[in-house]
Parts: sequence; structure tokens; C-alpha cells
Amino acid sequence: MQPLTSFVAETLCIRPWPDDLIDRLGFDPRSAYVEQFYLGMLGPSTTWLMRRLVAGFDTEPEGFELPLAETARWLGLGDRGGRHSPFLRSINRTIQFDLAFVSGPAELSVRRHLPPLSRRQVVRLSSAQQEAHLRWQEEQLLEPASEAQRRRGRHLALNLLELGEAFDATERQLLHWNYHPALARDAATWAWEQHCNALAAAEAS
Repeated sequence: MQPLTSFVAETLCIRPWPDDLIDRLGFDPRSAYVEQFYLGMLGPSTTWLMRRLVAGFDTEPEGFELPLAETARWLGLGDRGGRHSPFLRSINRTIQFDLAFVSGPAELSVRRHLPPLSRRQVVRLSSAQQEAHLRWQEEQLLEPASEAQRRRGRHLALNLLELGEAFDATERQLLHWNYHPALARDAATWAWEQHCNALAAAEAS
């Protein structure tokens, strides 16, 4: 991570950060998913900042100039101030969570969509939020999807685990192969259970 600690200019050039997979499978910062599951991790200021940046792409898709002091006041953070100001901490959090990166001396490239929460992020949610996220995943699985695709995903996930991949790496690879996040999680979870059961049986024999 390369933290953005200070600005010389009064404006910051905001550019889109294209990512075919996340742009297709991810969530608009203004979506209910982000409000329900990301807000507590990012914090309200960073969430509102992401909404403001992505809203800018609606009218200027190739990028735009962001007035820093005005944006800080719009977020309720006062003037941007020094390197430890609340506004700069909000920008640093977009970088920390891999939602943006510094692409020039006064330029920030920003994702249009936020990726689905990783397994590691989900376990950091409260118990109630974890249950809500599980319900969301189950609802996604009810969307029309070929049973053959689900079986193939499970087969691929089991093969990856047997080749030595970890759970998270297996899920990421399924996402890379364009599986829906809910199907990727279902396949990785099923395969992990099968893999662990096989190991336990081998040790017992």
C-alpha cells in the first residue's frame, strides 16, 4: 500500500480504475450491499467519499478534477488540513482497502465497484451481519443457475484443493473463471468439507 499523505495541488485528478471482473461482479458504492456490509469496515466518511467519486464518473466517465477543500467540507470533515486530517485518512482508507491507488503526483485511480467481501472480511463482521451476509449468499444461490454449472464449480474447487490450494485461493480462482460470487463460495465451501472429510478418513484408517 502506498499511502497518500499530502497534496501540493488544490485539486485531485480522479481517474477510473477498470477491472473487468470486479466491474461485472462487484457492487456500486451506492448499493444496499455496500451500505449493509462495507459501511462498518470503511467508516461513514470513506463510504460517502467513494459514493461521491463514483457519482462523478456518472457525468464524467473518463475522470474529473476533485476540489479537495470543498470535498472535505462536503463530507463534514472541515478543511483538509495536514497529513493527519480526517479527510486524508478517508482517502488513505480507500487505498488501504484496495479501492483506489495513487496513479500520479496529484492523481487517484478509483474503482467503480467494490468487490464482494472476502471470507476474511466476513468473519470481521458482527454476528448479526455475518448471518445477514449468509442469507444474502443463499438468496443469490436461488437465482436461476444451471445445476451443471454448480456441479462443475464444485468439481473444479475440489481439484484445486487436492492440488494444494488454500480455501481463499480456490474461491479467488473460481471468481477469476467468472463464477458468480455466491456460486464460487458454495463450491469452495462444499469442496473444503469434502477435502477435510477425506483427510480425516485417511488419518483414521
